[in-house]
Amino acid sequence: MVAWQAVLRGLLPARCGGCGAIGDVPHALCANCWSALRFVAPPFCACCGYPFELMPSEMLSSDYEDGEDDERDVNHQADMFGGAIKARDQIATGVDYGKGVLCGPCLRHIPPYDRARAALIYDDGSRDYILRYKHGDRTDLTPLLARWMWQAGLDYWENASLLVPVPLHRSRLLMRRYNQSGLLAAALSRQTGIAFAPDLITRKRKTRSLAGLGRASRQREVQGAFAVSDRRAEKYQLKGAKVVLVDDVLTTGATAAACARALKRAGAMQVDLITIARVIR
Repeated sequence: MVAWQAVLRGLLPARCGGCGAIGDVPHALCANCWSALRFVAPPFCACCGYPFELMPSEMLSSDYEDGEDDERDVNHQADMFGGAIKARDQIATGVDYGKGVLCGPCLRHIPPYDRARAALIYDDGSRDYILRYKHGDRTDLTPLLARWMWQAGLDYWENASLLVPVPLHRSRLLMRRYNQSGLLAAALSRQTGIAFAPDLITRKRKTRSLAGLGRASRQREVQGAFAVSDRRAEKYQLKGAKVVLVDDVLTTGATAAACARALKRAGAMQVDLITIARVIR
């Protein structure tokens, strides 16, 4: 067996998941690609996970405009805004201002999901790696990516009931042949022992790219796109469950929000989101 493995390694050498260069370790990155990755680190928004260090000043404010205003206690907004400023100052001063601080967008519009965490910043350093995984048949990268996601979501695993992937539309699944979110959710299930619910959410229709759309337009685009049937909710004992929703990249958050709404309408008590990476606006 060892001899055959050596032969296979010679015929099919390990390649870097980022640049494709030949390497020594399967599923790994070369030194150049590894050094280009930026991992998400605290302090970050307690809800959406946006790192305060990379957040524009206007997004720290509770007056940040991203759509219609909602009713929120003004004193609470002021307290949390002050906390966000302090959290960003923590980077420069080294003083720890604690957890639970929210960013401006989350103060104005609390997302339907309870928390969002990501392993990486989606930028030039991580983009090729993730695109090779999504579109280049590099499913062999799943174990490494899942380990990074496990680390990013350490607060989730003790109390979570279900791991649920964001579904692809049938036409896209036929074209790609696999759902990368499903592979990641399955790997996290094996790692944590949390039940895997691959078909809990149904994608009822295709949606166009949400990049560049305003908040209201994003909501309209995903409205009614996802559903959870009573039969599947009963099959996976969704009522009262704490769900971890799994996706590849958090971009606008609209898709995750639509899935979280569908899960909570069907009985989920809590929905947390975990992704490989998140876009920084």
